[in-house]
Amino acid sequence: MIVPLLYLILAGAYLLVVPVALLFYLKQRWYVASSFERAFMYFLVFFFFPGLLVLSPFINIRPRRRQIEV
Repeated sequence: MIVPLLYLILAGAYLLVVPVALLFYLKQRWYVASSFERAFMYFLVFFFFPGLLVLSPFINIRPRRRQIEV
């Protein structure tokens, strides 16, 4: 009984919990990240791609609006 529960918890973390945290991390750091941090972000997106794909119809984070100075 404990093994299926452990699989369910790990699958939930992999498909839901970590991708949500990753999306908010990317939203906060996307425009100010260093090159090493950006490469790490790309790795995380690649690693958690199935979870991001599951969440993509429900979460839409748009880029910041550009500030045009006259």
